[in-house]
Amino acid sequence: MNFLRNYLDKQKPKFEKGGKFEKLHSVFTGFESFLFVPNRTTSSGCNIRDAVDLKRTMIIVVIALIPALLFGMYNVGYQHFKAIGALADTGFFELFFYGLWKVLPMIIVSYVVGLGIEFAAAQIRGHEINEGFLVSGLLIPMVMPVNAPLWMIAVSTAFAVIIGKEIFGGTGMNIWNPALLARAFFFFSYPSMISGDKVWIAGMPDGFSQATPLAEAALGTPLNYDMCSMFWGFIPGSVGETSTFCILIGALILIATGIGSWKIMLSTFVGGFLMAFLLQNVLPETNPYVVSGMTPLMHLVAGGFAFGAVFMATDPVTSAQTERGKWIYGFLIGVMAILIRMLNPGYPEGMMLAILLLNTFAPLIDWFVVQGNIKRRLKRAKAA
Repeated sequence: MNFLRNYLDKQKPKFEKGGKFEKLHSVFTGFESFLFVPNRTTSSGCNIRDAVDLKRTMIIVVIALIPALLFGMYNVGYQHFKAIGALADTGFFELFFYGLWKVLPMIIVSYVVGLGIEFAAAQIRGHEINEGFLVSGLLIPMVMPVNAPLWMIAVSTAFAVIIGKEIFGGTGMNIWNPALLARAFFFFSYPSMISGDKVWIAGMPDGFSQATPLAEAALGTPLNYDMCSMFWGFIPGSVGETSTFCILIGALILIATGIGSWKIMLSTFVGGFLMAFLLQNVLPETNPYVVSGMTPLMHLVAGGFAFGAVFMATDPVTSAQTERGKWIYGFLIGVMAILIRMLNPGYPEGMMLAILLLNTFAPLIDWFVVQGNIKRRLKRAKAA
């Protein structure tokens, strides 16, 4: 690494003011900060010095996503060979590499388009390039159907970065989670490519039908999947959302490193469970979810509920910041996700809309929490 450091030091003057490539200063600093910790430090004001910078935070989240991503690749191959009836004759590595061949282009397109726009925006503004898209670029393909055309992923990514992020000022200034915004754009712009049975299984043969658990529950048909299959992830679905087990591994990594808020995760699961339990007991027996046999616990491991609770709802930029606000924010996400899922027959998955809705109201939740604290302190002061 010393060789690389020395090489970058020799090239740096060319990209500084007055240098041959001064217009590419943002690009150079972006690559440099990705490879090495910046040597700049604060010199004035009151600052907290911490070794956990933005780059380390993003890398830890990427590491936490790897278990779900690797299993998602394996599951893509598993669902494909199961659909064509060749699962018994196919080995582990053949399943995994088939999934890798399908998912890797989606990841490449996401990063090329997203980073390209971020690099261009930084150059135009003369700002430094942040590492925020390291996570978003991986999340976007993980929440997309495996059969999604690459150009649609590219357009959705561009919309999320430009409209959902750069227009607000870049990393740390966005109101909504960029990855979910990309999925929302994809859902409303190309609904036929994110609904139905064929979009979730790569290379599905003609005449074969295999709906997701939520699709079956929304139709009121008996579930073809048990709790065990949904927990481990051997079900059709988005690339990274099927295995609750792998998602929980990522949750442990985020909690142990202090990157993800366990309060938001826990309150989201509690809110979702309580709302599902309530609706299961108050809805008429003709409700499709009741007829299908979907239990409250199954709601937490089906669809994108667990993935959204762990990786999307805990986004530090778009979530609530106050400690009490995190409990309220997560609880309302769980409640709204199940409410949308069970009461809207045309949209069996509600996690995306629930998180985007609470992203919008997160600052308002924090405002009420802060105002409540101020009022309590004023009362104590008057009493004293």
